[in-house]
Amino acid sequence: MGYGDDWKAALEAVKMLHVEPGEQPILIRDLAQEAVDFLEKHDLVTIEKLCKELWRIEMMSPQRQLITPFFTGGEVISVSYPVEEMTHEQKLMSMRGNNIHFSRATVQHELIPGHHLQGYMTSRYGTHRRPFSTPFWTEGWALYWEFVLYDMGFPMTPEDRIGFLWWRMHRCARVIFSFKFHLNQMSPEEAVKFLVEDIQHEQRTAEGEVRRSFGGMYPPLYQAAYLVGGWQIWDLRKELVDSGKIQEKRFHDTILRNGRIPIRMVGEILRGEM
Repeated sequence: MGYGDDWKAALEAVKMLHVEPGEQPILIRDLAQEAVDFLEKHDLVTIEKLCKELWRIEMMSPQRQLITPFFTGGEVISVSYPVEEMTHEQKLMSMRGNNIHFSRATVQHELIPGHHLQGYMTSRYGTHRRPFSTPFWTEGWALYWEFVLYDMGFPMTPEDRIGFLWWRMHRCARVIFSFKFHLNQMSPEEAVKFLVEDIQHEQRTAEGEVRRSFGGMYPPLYQAAYLVGGWQIWDLRKELVDSGKIQEKRFHDTILRNGRIPIRMVGEILRGEM
């Protein structure tokens, strides 16, 4: 990109590559289809036709964006975007924080193969295991796919790769500031400062991230579950898929068809499939 070792300058350039106001839903639709096309081209996981057709988009209210400055996903993907009630500065931060290349790294996390595919499959298979649900399985699965897609070349350009790597850095940051907060080693204000200065968040997205993490909606280990759960599934992949003991698509389908359970139990089921 011409910035040498200055990753902050490269990141700043990527943040400016956002769509115009009103075009975010079109971007989400196109990125979602790109992810599905990539998965089917490489035959990575079973995606039923209905699953591809029934998801929809919801635009977040300004109030909700104070807590959720990015996307949330599932059958409905909720999208942060600039609205009339925001100041010009807030609108710009929303657009920069949800730029094209950051979004490429997260649309598939929220829809397919991430949370929407999860919800579709777990409402049809292994439903009796819902009481054993854990964020290490739920968020770990979606985060695991960020690893897989990155390694397979889904982010095609340097800008795409920066988007993916920024989100990976953010997942690491969640572990740090959530643990430190719950251990009384970091205040919410210090967490915001950490995200802005070390992770290069927008001020608005950093504040929303901290409100979301500490507002009582999530248990203490939830934010750590993304990265730790993703690593756990990645380790199972190395053990079983990379070694040739189980075929990749079967590995993914087996995880989804056995419902929401601790990843330790996922490993036991997968080993029993060999």
